[in-house]
Amino acid sequence: MSLRNVAIIAHVDHGKTTLVDQLFRQSGTFRDNQRVEERAMDSNDLEKERGITILAKPTSIDWQGTRINIVDTPGHADFGGEVERILSMVDGVILLVDSSEGAMPQTKFVTGKALALGLRPIVVVNKIDRSDARVQEVLDEVFDLFVSLDATDEQLDFPVLFASGRNGYASDDPEAREGTLTPMFEKIISHVPPPSVDLDAPFSFLVTLLDRDNFLGRILTGRVNSGVVKLNQPIHALDADGNVIEAGRASKLMTFRGLDRVPVEEAQAGDIISLAGLAVATVANTIADTSVSTPIKAQPIDPPTLSMRFAVNDSPFAGREGSKVTSRMIRDRLFREAESNVAIKVTEAADKDSFEVAGRGELQLGVLIETMRREGFELGISRPRVLFRDGENGREEPYETVVIDVDEEFSGTVVDKMNQRKAEMTDMRPSGGGKTRITFSAPSRGLIGYHGEFLSDTRGTGIMNRLFEKYGPYKGTIEGRKNGVLISNGNGEANAYALNSLEDRGILMVGPGEPLYEGMIVGENAKDDDLEVNPMKAKQLTNFRASGGKDDAIRLTPPKKMTLEQAIAYIDDDEMVEVTPKTIRLRKRHLDPHERKRAKRASEAA
Repeated sequence: MSLRNVAIIAHVDHGKTTLVDQLFRQSGTFRDNQRVEERAMDSNDLEKERGITILAKPTSIDWQGTRINIVDTPGHADFGGEVERILSMVDGVILLVDSSEGAMPQTKFVTGKALALGLRPIVVVNKIDRSDARVQEVLDEVFDLFVSLDATDEQLDFPVLFASGRNGYASDDPEAREGTLTPMFEKIISHVPPPSVDLDAPFSFLVTLLDRDNFLGRILTGRVNSGVVKLNQPIHALDADGNVIEAGRASKLMTFRGLDRVPVEEAQAGDIISLAGLAVATVANTIADTSVSTPIKAQPIDPPTLSMRFAVNDSPFAGREGSKVTSRMIRDRLFREAESNVAIKVTEAADKDSFEVAGRGELQLGVLIETMRREGFELGISRPRVLFRDGENGREEPYETVVIDVDEEFSGTVVDKMNQRKAEMTDMRPSGGGKTRITFSAPSRGLIGYHGEFLSDTRGTGIMNRLFEKYGPYKGTIEGRKNGVLISNGNGEANAYALNSLEDRGILMVGPGEPLYEGMIVGENAKDDDLEVNPMKAKQLTNFRASGGKDDAIRLTPPKKMTLEQAIAYIDDDEMVEVTPKTIRLRKRHLDPHERKRAKRASEAA
């Protein structure tokens, strides 16, 4: 059977996973009467909730005698560690662009990686049935993007299809509004070359993904680079320098059929397979016949740019909701994550009770924290900080390209706020429909915590996309949060009478009856300093009734509740987010007010 390996790359929400659903259906991978969830490839709970792809996943379909291995890749740059590895498994890419939004930052990120590897994309303009489609302009944008990414003449001569993934048709004609995906299958087979491999050489295989299975242990996935591997064949694992890490046998071989892994007796060069039988080998290692001593070169991974401190939860409420609260449990879980996710680095602190976790961005680390809390962990999380480095001209910090689509009436506010964050505007143009597209080059440091404010400033209509750009000169001090916080001065339950009197002081984050502890943040102060308050204070009972029935009803404004990402972005350097399976609380790092004062004096002296 002939073989094609292809990745689908696109910006977040441009329709990759929906298109793959239709490719499944029209190739006969799913029976007509088979019940299949929408966006079947997004199998992880967080992917379903957020509507984004986090984990790269291979799958396979058969089309008229050709097996097409398809990899659905993450579109968000925070999960770029997945994208880079995946592209080394394929011989072609389908670049999907939205007919209205066009080429977006993550499109640029993933396409740049693909072009650098010499892959020749098939461009698919998706959602051509949108009322605000601008097909020709989008095609021009894609061509300009390829030129800016130093595409070769061969890569610039790309084939184009016009499609609606949701409605299941693709065509050479931009005016088509019906049909099937047959033109796409045909284009993949004619344009993507079959794997160029040596079947007679000894078996070798580069690990690009790592999974765990309760029965099989580690499952290593990647493309067979050369030769044939048979069940129970002796193999060994090599690191990047060619050192043997471990030896064993291929105790289980599996290939992909639709969404399933299917056991096979042997696999040959060019196919994407999963293999079990080794206990130490990990991503970027070479698995090979015992006669092989030279490792396969792995793609270099862009460095982490942001870190957070994950600490044992030491609040008075620790251990009430979570089952995994010790530093040893947290340590094992984080090191297991770093093993399979090459974009994450974990360092243990000297006190053994906290860990510095570095990654690509707030979203990636936020997804890790959310996954851990669902697994029963309790954590104390610090404010994110960017990772500086020493360059030729001194200290350097990470910069991001920020593309903002916003209604024209809000563009002035956005430009002003971005200027305060030391961002430089590089482009501003109308994008149709009363909207403006503004592009900035901004230090990552200034963007921490801005997204919530951005949504408020644009009444929820603005769209912001960010992409790691470069390390550049340090931009100096950037002003942080302007408001102080209201801090509980004791332990107990929040009282409606006390909260009612505190409403004049600022915005409350807790409601009546909520359990509180000393040092916990209960609201945002209207002024710029922190204020200790008593949210538990009850009304003194007397024999006198207030005139006019004022006692009868206290009407409180609903408290401001934050999501995990909002809380992490909101806190200051001396604050933490307490994360448990059921609750997210904001608190001061030092709960005791005397310790807080001492720590503040020490930091001011430093």
